[in-house]
Amino acid sequence: MVAALSNPVTLAERRLSWLDGRQRVLAENVANADTPRYRARDVAPFARLLANAAGPDLARTNAAHIAPQGGGLRPRADRMAMERTPDGNGVSLDEQALRIAETDSQHSLAMSLHRKYLALFRTALGRNS
Repeated sequence: MVAALSNPVTLAERRLSWLDGRQRVLAENVANADTPRYRARDVAPFARLLANAAGPDLARTNAAHIAPQGGGLRPRADRMAMERTPDGNGVSLDEQALRIAETDSQHSLAMSLHRKYLALFRTALGRNS
């Protein structure tokens, strides 16, 4: 898995997939902004996803061992959410809008890098079209 992460195209594709998943979770937060007792969620940071992917596969050899955390795109309660409405809703639309804008700009950057790497490969192969 480590060799696959050293490939810039694969890394950009993985980042894009993570950003798409995060955008879905943030959209769910916005859609549930009026739902009583709904807590905002987010996905694990991309750096943690890479750290989990770069390590060796861990086996649980004893029931007392902690189970390895996989995925990273599983939505989890957002621990940074501080505000709550009287009905218990923890979604701040301002905060969600900032996160959506941040995710969008990161998506644009990842797409740009992906395109540049593919153009570099086409140039190296003599296919400049």
